[in-house]
Amino acid sequence: MTVLQRPSRGALLLLALACQPAAQRNPAAAVAASSTEPSAAVPAAAAAVPGAAAAVPHGASGAPLTRIEQDTFGDIGGLPVQRFTLHNRRGLWLRVIDYGAILTELHVPDRQGQLADIVLGFDRIEDYVQRNPYFGATIGRVANRIANARFRLEGETVKLAANDSPHHLHGGKVGWDKVHWQAEQLAVRDGAAVKLTYVSPHEDEGYPGTVSATTMYTLTDDDELLIDMSATTDRTTIVNMAHHSYFNLAGHASGTIEGHELQLFASRYTPAKGLVPTGAVEQVSGTPFDFTELQPIGKPLAAVGGSPPGFDHNWLVDGEPSQLRVVARLREPRSGRELTLSADQPGVQFYSGNFLNDVKGKGGAVYQRHAGLCLETQKVPNAINLPAWRDGVILKPGQRYEHHMRLKFTANAAGEAARP
Repeated sequence: MTVLQRPSRGALLLLALACQPAAQRNPAAAVAASSTEPSAAVPAAAAAVPGAAAAVPHGASGAPLTRIEQDTFGDIGGLPVQRFTLHNRRGLWLRVIDYGAILTELHVPDRQGQLADIVLGFDRIEDYVQRNPYFGATIGRVANRIANARFRLEGETVKLAANDSPHHLHGGKVGWDKVHWQAEQLAVRDGAAVKLTYVSPHEDEGYPGTVSATTMYTLTDDDELLIDMSATTDRTTIVNMAHHSYFNLAGHASGTIEGHELQLFASRYTPAKGLVPTGAVEQVSGTPFDFTELQPIGKPLAAVGGSPPGFDHNWLVDGEPSQLRVVARLREPRSGRELTLSADQPGVQFYSGNFLNDVKGKGGAVYQRHAGLCLETQKVPNAINLPAWRDGVILKPGQRYEHHMRLKFTANAAGEAARP
């Protein structure tokens, strides 16, 4: 996704929070179970979150415990931001906050069992408010761009904010990545989960209809991260949610992702003009967009061009769009870490972090161009203005939008071929 730096974002956020119903603005009411009364099925603790694998509590057998912890990650205008830390029994852990339903950390072992945080992000809530290029965010109502910030729906023209002038990007000036969500811990089998809910009012950022949206993060004991998004509406509108983590499997502070190896299970892509799909479909064969075989990202990244150079394009995933299927494999040869992404959406936007430039991130890291990459499963960008895909983003009363992702983490031994 193109990153826009908007100095006024903090002011816009505070205005948006002030306009929300009290139940949405009050984080104390937003958490179903307080940090001192965790779910009986999913243990939680109000103590500080461990900063290293050695600090993870273990059971009598010596294995790490599956659990959730909760603490406060600063505040916005006096409103506390709650942070949830999920651990599985194998030692993998992650952090999620109720502002923007953002995934802030994801610690995954390499082939030696050493953990590293593999997603870009910030240490302070103030940075997520003021200058976040959508690190780890839940995007809504509509991910990516809508051409000329307008569309036709039920015979009327709907006008949106042109926050990526002349286009509309990622839900507008105050999209779902910039609001408080209600959070609750959930009891799940063989894992830990946090469910976040947000009610977007009628005409929010110009969109019709009151939409109730959810994002649930589940960390399983099989080293899988499940991200499940859903939405319903009280009148006809459009919805196309996405998850927007920037991955670097060598570690968030390790530099460029050009040495990563990527495979996309997609033989076609949607050409774009000004980063907006035109409706055309082309084969990837013989182009820099051909990732049908696992290959290092660097060479096609240089060949694709652009200003700045890099990928910010949508591929059409092979197979049945409504079925959960493998979308991508991402491998970092030095560490051996590998991510296999499955989803049930028709497209995936591969964004190679082209607009990152001196972004001061976690632990003093400075993120430069191509420091991380996004694999955003979603419906085709600008679909509402493209006849072939228009119906797929329209949501009516009585219908339910659903989007399911499965991220499986493994580590190969040195010299071992990547998994098929």
